[in-house]
Amino acid sequence: MEKIDVRGLSCPMPVIRTKKAMDQGAQELLVVGTSQVSKENVLKLAASQGYQAELVVNGKDNWEMKLIRQ
Repeated sequence: MEKIDVRGLSCPMPVIRTKKAMDQGAQELLVVGTSQVSKENVLKLAASQGYQAELVVNGKDNWEMKLIRQ
């Protein structure tokens, strides 16, 4: 599983990094971030690209998202 660390980055960088990994054929991704806007945008990207998302929130602003291609 490829890990993408987007903590501290604002959009569109988290989406761009996630999309790049998807375009390179990643079947499973772990995206780690802090921005709530980025979280929502990565969730939207995952759904549009056919990935199932499992979200884990660790505290107020920390989240991890497991993405698995359907």
